[in-house]
Amino acid sequence: MRARSIGSGDTLVRRLILISFLLLPWPVFAEEEAALPLSKIVLYSSGVGYFQHDGTVSNRTQLDLRLHVNQINDMLKSLVVQDFGGGKVSTVTYGSRDPVTKTLGSFSINLNGNPTLGQILTQVRGEPVEVTAPNPIVGTLIGVEKKTESVGEGSQHRIVEHEYITLLTEDGFRSLSLANVQRIKLTNPALNAELHQALATLATNHDAQKKTVSITFDGTGNRQARIAYLTETPVWKTSYRLVLDEDKAPYLQGWAIVENQTPQDWNNVKLSLVSGRPISFTMDLYQPLYNPRPVVQPELYANLKPQTYGDAMDELKPGVSAPPARTEAKKERLLGKMGQSFSGGRANAPAVAAEMEMGSLEEGVAPMAMAEDKGELFEYRIDQPVTLAKHQSALLPIIGQSLQGQKVSLYNQHVNAKHPLNGYRLKNTSALHLMQGPITLFDSGTYAGDARIEDLPPGQDRLISYALDLKTEVEPTFDGGTQELATVSLKKGTMLISRRAVEDRTYLVKNRDTKVKTILIEQPYRADWKLAEPKEPTERTRDLYRFSLAVDPGKSATLRVKETLPIQESILLSEGAIEQIAYYQQTKEVSQKVKEALQRVVYLRNKLDDVRAQRTRLDQRTSEITAEHARIRENMQRLQQNSDLYTRYVKKLDQQETELESLRKDIERLKNTEEEHRRELQNYMMSLDVS
Repeated sequence: MRARSIGSGDTLVRRLILISFLLLPWPVFAEEEAALPLSKIVLYSSGVGYFQHDGTVSNRTQLDLRLHVNQINDMLKSLVVQDFGGGKVSTVTYGSRDPVTKTLGSFSINLNGNPTLGQILTQVRGEPVEVTAPNPIVGTLIGVEKKTESVGEGSQHRIVEHEYITLLTEDGFRSLSLANVQRIKLTNPALNAELHQALATLATNHDAQKKTVSITFDGTGNRQARIAYLTETPVWKTSYRLVLDEDKAPYLQGWAIVENQTPQDWNNVKLSLVSGRPISFTMDLYQPLYNPRPVVQPELYANLKPQTYGDAMDELKPGVSAPPARTEAKKERLLGKMGQSFSGGRANAPAVAAEMEMGSLEEGVAPMAMAEDKGELFEYRIDQPVTLAKHQSALLPIIGQSLQGQKVSLYNQHVNAKHPLNGYRLKNTSALHLMQGPITLFDSGTYAGDARIEDLPPGQDRLISYALDLKTEVEPTFDGGTQELATVSLKKGTMLISRRAVEDRTYLVKNRDTKVKTILIEQPYRADWKLAEPKEPTERTRDLYRFSLAVDPGKSATLRVKETLPIQESILLSEGAIEQIAYYQQTKEVSQKVKEALQRVVYLRNKLDDVRAQRTRLDQRTSEITAEHARIRENMQRLQQNSDLYTRYVKKLDQQETELESLRKDIERLKNTEEEHRRELQNYMMSLDVS
């Protein structure tokens, strides 16, 4: 008979392991298996969801939740557990984040590395066992050894290896081949429990991204219990359809886009959708953390770090009020006329060749959500149970409401320099908070374009644009870079000059349509610049002015927008050029009192300058004579005193000395006069307060 090789992949060994584990006694717990079905979900626009499980528990019950590893942190941060029947929650346990190899290595029987039966038995040496081979044998496991045997003859000869276990029985030592063993039973209950825990760890690790959270309810009898937690979810979104008709109020239909990216199906759950942005964050509570403590020196004073806060924006001026819509209009079908061309299309999109025949959006689809304020938040509560399979998405109708609005054309030179955009001022006259999202517009039964809308609370309005207005043309012109003199005043020797930098824009609007057009022209708002014409905008946003201009059919209209920037300049009257000061004497924007004062300043400065010029000339003459004296004395040193030239030099020195004495007297007199004129000028300038 051919010997069988015993290895990790051997069929017999796998069968023996399976049989042995099945026959192992499982630990007995008082808990009863139970499950709380998912009953309620609240999705927030901040990207988190509230999940609530409700049901009945009996006596001592352990409930297991299977969560993705990325959900554990949110669960640890937000878990709420309630026992409504007088019981209590005794423990909440969850799988470690450690690798499975580390977890398996912590058990008495290490199942890492797919061990063979012999390797497993080696780890339980010294334990009592029951072996069937084929007769029952009871003993203590001493060890596992390998023996080789010679099998076959001639060319068929080979050496095989067999594993044997050694037992200590009442009759002495017994050696048994594992190939002949049918059953092995560990009789130590604690060791059995650890072995089953290790196997459970292996089983749960089949999906390494899933962790089990076990919650134990301790009580007596049947009672209601609840488990609730927050976890990251896709942001629920909204999309809208807006129907425009000249004879009816605008009708808005809103759909919620909901995605189930959880690992479980949603079966008949209560679903609520909440708009708003509550603060939500993630924190690593799953990973064990150790915070190193710093060495802190004693401080005499502990000062708080200054806090900074942003300024609130000034209250904006109200925008163009929308005319009241016809709330009494009947809900008629919107029948388009086949074959008519679409006049207003989306920019850079192909034109729709014919009108779409469509029924009223008010027919056939009814909103399935009840709306309610929740403090700073707004809730859409779906009034029917929702069933949605995992990894599936759904559209849920939540809004169907007639609102108010007004057609406008929106022009911004930086968006399109030639044409404005077809737009609409939508006023939320409902009690609903409209979340941001895309809007598909239908005008008179025809697709008119797409738009986006920001969050729109009740009672407020928003502008939207959805197509290029090809029937309206705008020609902007700009005249900038000029300055205007505003005022000139005199204050204690200083001339204060106020100017205005001027920028002038003109918008020529041509309406080629058969209807009156209301054009809203946008222009950047600059805090330093002042609006001069018109005096006030129609409305102002954080960054823009808007000016409303009505243009009759087939006509043109012009809007002029003039802005000024104040510029301040100061000139010292004692230092500024006389020509510069005299210039302002001739300017019409300068008052007569200022002109007279400037004239007096010019007169006094001219007097002072004349004296200074005279003294300068005398100083120059004095310098010339002094230099001539030095030259003559140098020449006289080389001459005989009885020479004619020497005599002539002496005579000239005498004459020049006489002139120097006269010059010094005149210079001293001019200095005194100059000082008098300077004081007169200074006293006059410092006394000035003229505007």
